[in-house]
Amino acid sequence: MEVPEIEKQIGMNLYFTDTEGLGGQIRQEIEDFIVKEITNREEGKEGKYLILELTKRDWDTHHMTRTLAKILQVSQKRISVAGTKDKRALTTQKISIFDTDASEIEKIHLKDIELKVLGRSRKSVELGDLWGNDFIITIRNIENSPEETGSLLKKTTDEILAQGGVPNFFGVQRFGSVRPVTHLVGKDIVERNFEKAALRYIADPFPDEPEETKKARQFVKETRDYKEGLKTYPLRLGHERAMMNHLIANPEDYSGAFRVLPQNLYRMFVHGYQSYIYNIILCRRIERGLPLNQAVDGDLVCFRNEAGLPDSSKTEIVTSETVNAMNRLIKLGRAFITAPLPGFKTAFASGIPGEIESEVLKELEVSLEGFNIEEFPEMSSKGTRREVLLQVEPKFEVSEDELNPGKSKAVLEFMLPKGSYATTVLREYMKVDPLQMS
Repeated sequence: MEVPEIEKQIGMNLYFTDTEGLGGQIRQEIEDFIVKEITNREEGKEGKYLILELTKRDWDTHHMTRTLAKILQVSQKRISVAGTKDKRALTTQKISIFDTDASEIEKIHLKDIELKVLGRSRKSVELGDLWGNDFIITIRNIENSPEETGSLLKKTTDEILAQGGVPNFFGVQRFGSVRPVTHLVGKDIVERNFEKAALRYIADPFPDEPEETKKARQFVKETRDYKEGLKTYPLRLGHERAMMNHLIANPEDYSGAFRVLPQNLYRMFVHGYQSYIYNIILCRRIERGLPLNQAVDGDLVCFRNEAGLPDSSKTEIVTSETVNAMNRLIKLGRAFITAPLPGFKTAFASGIPGEIESEVLKELEVSLEGFNIEEFPEMSSKGTRREVLLQVEPKFEVSEDELNPGKSKAVLEFMLPKGSYATTVLREYMKVDPLQMS
């Protein structure tokens, strides 16, 4: 089955299941996308950190922490979360605030924000505390009858369960849902063409952008007149505007233009490029008929950590002597087949998996040394490995869609480990343009 063009652009050129797509759309209502964080933290009564349970509806995580900091009159750096949650969703997670009394929380009265004091801790809430997320997602506006929808859902679910899950692709959010340009900018940076990278990020228009935005980008792309461009660039494009302001004051300092961006953003460019390469390698593995839930000679596997999650910091090569034992561990969920997010110190597989990896790197003309970015060390990456199979066991319910008469809706429930994307599960069911899943 043909995948949408936007997915091909980010290295996802196939579906794992052979069933017909449901179609439909998500997030017609905010409550159609519910996310609850899974953590093993147990809070006490002592410590410098106040621990809260935050439930937010239609709030961006960074906007929420900025707003809380302003109300509490503290630095935003004193507020920490384990993971950034979707904006157009109803989400629940833990947050910590340094050196704040529980009574201060009574000052906070924000629409669609609920804060519940859980206790105190000597340790802030951090990324390592996040194990995964529980999802309850409603797909609406499905053309089929509830009976047909239920039958399709069962067929797709049976395929997913038979194969142990779905490919652990990086979803379109990693690259930009409307404007998937992150990996292309990362490629330019790795190839040391900061000028091309900056212009691509600032000025490459994409079809699904508003017309005024496309015109503004096209003007700057053709003229490189940043001063004039600022007059037409929408204010919401704050990052592009900041880069243009830098280039007006510092002509030709293209690497410096990236330094005006937040660190979490400029690091995403190289990470996006690595994710693109990984997606292509994963597709190639599937196309070559190699399983994702069974190792072959030459595979590099990683092992389960204390939290029961894959730990890619320790890998082992699979040989003809160890393949049977390794597959027993994989079946038990104690070992995981991996593919590379390439960098200047990445470990690569051997055998047929290694051939696939080197074949893709050669086709894409990837320079591993290029990931060691001396001009901008914070963007450098040694590389790592990522498990190829996203183990998931979806459950579903089907009924008539009360918001769209004559249509049906499906409610899917599943749990995913941190760092994985709900859209990689949804795409196997819906088989639609990613914008209908965003």
